[in-house]
Amino acid sequence: QVQLVESGGGLVQAGGSLRLSCAASGRTLSSVAVGWFRQAPGKEREFVAGINRIGSIIGSIIRYTDSVKGRFTISRDNAKNTAYLQMNALKAEDTAVYYCAADFFAMDVQTTPRGYDSWGQGTQVTVSS
Repeated sequence: QVQLVESGGGLVQAGGSLRLSCAASGRTLSSVAVGWFRQAPGKEREFVAGINRIGSIIGSIIRYTDSVKGRFTISRDNAKNTAYLQMNALKAEDTAVYYCAADFFAMDVQTTPRGYDSWGQGTQVTVSS
């Protein structure tokens, strides 16, 4: 099992930046795939970005949903056992609760929530226009 705690959310103006953190305990993040998802009010939880486990037989994979490509960057600091989501050029439509999640089994990055085994509690990101 792994415990995930997100932080770094807040209120920012359109065009601004935030960096979300996902601190893990109980398991090293390098041994799992990490995904970032978001959920806006009245909408389903959607995939934002993901990075697969280190040492995967298919190599290093990073995936982004189309709407954040070129603006968001996912990364992982193995020494701190923390994953990050750097969000630049934020838009009002990025407003949502952001969650990090861990997938213990897949070699690739899964883009659906049901593929993930552990979830953080979420952090609110609000972008004012």
